[in-house]
Amino acid sequence: MTRLIVISALALVAGSAGAEISFLDPAGPVAEAQRDHLIKVTAITMIAIVPVLIGVPLILWRYHRVHGSGRYKPHDGLYRPDWQFSGPLEAAMWGVPFLIIVFLGWTLWNETDRFDPYRALGPDPVEVQAIGLDWKWLFLYPDQGLATLDRLVLPENRPVRIALTTDTVMQSFRVSALAGQIYAMPGMRTEVNLIADRPGRLRGENLQYNGTGFAGQTFAVDVLSDEDWQGWAAETPERTLDARAYRLIARRGTAQEAREALGLAGGSAARFRLDRPDLFDAVIARYHTGEPLPAAEQPGAPTYEVPDEN
Repeated sequence: MTRLIVISALALVAGSAGAEISFLDPAGPVAEAQRDHLIKVTAITMIAIVPVLIGVPLILWRYHRVHGSGRYKPHDGLYRPDWQFSGPLEAAMWGVPFLIIVFLGWTLWNETDRFDPYRALGPDPVEVQAIGLDWKWLFLYPDQGLATLDRLVLPENRPVRIALTTDTVMQSFRVSALAGQIYAMPGMRTEVNLIADRPGRLRGENLQYNGTGFAGQTFAVDVLSDEDWQGWAAETPERTLDARAYRLIARRGTAQEAREALGLAGGSAARFRLDRPDLFDAVIARYHTGEPLPAAEQPGAPTYEVPDEN
């Protein structure tokens, strides 16, 4: 009963926030475990909260002192200004919260260890590399030789390992319906493992403020059946993600502005052949030379340069 009440309340809150797909409507085992953990924590916390919400008004009513005459008379024997100590009450007031904190700490430790974002969720994962930019995400599929802009395509019921970095300021990657947020930083590699257990379109986003376009930095996550995924991965894009195309994408601006710079019209997909399978590692390596990166080489900087086609 408690679980049903908590789920209903959380669903109501999620619906009022715009009905965005979130971990309250999980599309994978990691988000489902996060939802169940929240429900468990909320239910256990109610052991301390509900008695307080009920008991405080009752205590105030039972032990109040009434002044006056007529039918409003003092409650003899209830108002006790000299009362000082109760062993059972002290044990309950301190013991129950202590036990709740111990239980919650143990549960959180176990859940955190069980769903370590670096722990593989199965054999033969799909390898995806994500590069955060201002204000867009570039996804690389080194095994398929593909790249996409602001569209993450995943197969259904297959482990996926996403390596993360940025070529600009720190960002935070999250697909709420699949897993929690993971930070990405320039010159560093972080990782998240996840599985999508049903086809459909989910919503991904950056949760770390990074300037003017932060609010609009979201991306589509398309989960495909295995057959559709194989077909998608086998298609050969017309465009190549070469050095010039990458620099056009990396300039500060939205994904739509990058599409326009690349000459992509209307609803044509921002999908590319991957010219350099080591592009992700090369982006990280640029920050490990021991020298400051010149502004003309730093995506997001106003003076970031794009070489001429010739």
